Amino acid sequence: MMRSAVVLLLLALLTACSSRGPDLKDLEKLMDSYAIAVRWGDLDGAYEFVDPKTREARPMSAVERERLRQVQVAGYEVKRSAMIDPERMRQVVEIRLVNRHTQVERIVVDSQVWRWDAPLKRWWLESGLYDPTAAR
Repeated sequence: MMRSAVVLLLLALLTACSSRGPDLKDLEKLMDSYAIAVRWGDLDGAYEFVDPKTREARPMSAVERERLRQVQVAGYEVKRSAMIDPERMRQVVEIRLVNRHTQVERIVVDSQVWRWDAPLKRWWLESGLYDPTAAR
């Protein structure tokens, strides 16, 4: 609960400080905050970074939520990132997961797309949360 509050506070501060167009330093800080939420297993905190449009179009099911709860993040490594256009960034991340029940480790590759929301002056994770069942 405390981690969620810290992540949300950081998110609010980053949003408040962003009074101009897209700033890559702001995006970098936001992606770092998202990575911390994922590493600590703060599912609710990580979900707050997801674009509201994505949440509305593809709400997280109970099954998806349970799959994410069954894994412990053992590693989160950014492999590459590049601007798609001035208001979109793609970041490829390798996430090492350990199944809490079997203790088997697997690696998933998460291709994230971050979108600048000009009216709200903030970045959103447009691609949604990572899929713990995705093949490498």
